[in-house]
Amino acid sequence: MHVKKNDSVIILAGKDKGKTGKILKAFPSMDQVLVEGVNIKKVHQRPKKDGAKGEIIEKSFPVHVSNVKLTK
Repeated sequence: MHVKKNDSVIILAGKDKGKTGKILKAFPSMDQVLVEGVNIKKVHQRPKKDGAKGEIIEKSFPVHVSNVKLTK
């Protein structure tokens, strides 16, 4: 992989094209990286206790390493 954790990158493709962010985590086996503030999706979470309500949280998902470019 051409990038690593804490590198600053720009997104080259997808709905977040042109956004920049810092790499939070790298997944070399899957050729993916987790970039802060990019590829955020809404995920439904079940209630943890009886009587509690479920909620919708925003979660970051990894992007393929071919869709990011190192910035200086």
